[in-house]
Amino acid sequence: MNEVKPLLAITMGDPAGVGPEISLQALHSKKVNQVCRPIIFGDAEILRRVGEATNQSSDFQVLSLDTFEGLDVDKIDTPTILDFSNIDLGDFQAGVISTKTGKASYQYIIKAIELANGGRVQGIATAPINKYALSLAGIDFPGHTEILEKFTESDDVCMLLTSDKISCALVTTHIGLDEVADALTESKIIKVIELTNKAMGRILGRAPKIGVLGLNPHCGESGLFGRNEESLIIEPAIKKAKQFGLDIEGPLSPDTAFISDNLDTYDAFVCMYHDQGLIPLKMLAFDSAVNVTLGLPIIRTSVDHGTALDIAWKGIAKSSSLIQSICLASLMCRSYLNEE
Repeated sequence: MNEVKPLLAITMGDPAGVGPEISLQALHSKKVNQVCRPIIFGDAEILRRVGEATNQSSDFQVLSLDTFEGLDVDKIDTPTILDFSNIDLGDFQAGVISTKTGKASYQYIIKAIELANGGRVQGIATAPINKYALSLAGIDFPGHTEILEKFTESDDVCMLLTSDKISCALVTTHIGLDEVADALTESKIIKVIELTNKAMGRILGRAPKIGVLGLNPHCGESGLFGRNEESLIIEPAIKKAKQFGLDIEGPLSPDTAFISDNLDTYDAFVCMYHDQGLIPLKMLAFDSAVNVTLGLPIIRTSVDHGTALDIAWKGIAKSSSLIQSICLASLMCRSYLNEE
């Protein structure tokens, strides 16, 4: 008997950005359809229009929300759109965000989380949303991670950005630099190390080696820089995590952490703040890295780029990161099943 491939929700992202066109590319990707059954959560007419604008096929099955509710999802075996019909094309303009595009992108995410929580889809891969559009719509979340944390009732989550070249997990995410030091705690660093170790083990099929970065220049230079975060918080966290038998080292000086020898040595890096990890990652793997939200009861992966409004609907955007995120979500689905 053939194994049923996982049904993966692809949230279309902000309709005004590159999300619709890369979602449509992914929907028809041979690589994607070999590993899962993709279903785009979005607006069918937007997808038809972007298909015309970017010379893509609009050959897909369209299901309304009501039809989907009563459907045996195991029987979905063709590229499918779950149609929200929530964009008025009369006042829509590609490349221009609005209250309506922000609200629409949020609705796709919330429905996908609801269905993943209930087991109707096995995972979620998200196309990019626009944080300012969410704000215009009165939605008080800085990004996907915080939305997922809230609606899966999860307490300890973190972002892992992973690729064949480099993988970085973040202890803090969407906060200002002046808030980072106060947000670091020993327990939070230990939790991110544990989550990263578990996720990378699933991805690699073996125990990973992890490098943990310091916060300050030269790891504080014995207390000369910063407030001794390395000696008071980061080093104790590493010491305790090692007691669990994890293969970790650090704190690594941030200015030399990502030299080529270290990229060969470490399978992943635990970084103290957003740009500490994402600058090197996007330098090395902008088109291929995948964002994975760790610590959730559901599987969620995402692209590692934004809505790119300046190139939206022009047939320029690359779908490689979204395709990689879908394939990784499918791999994680199989890994979870093997553990049960």
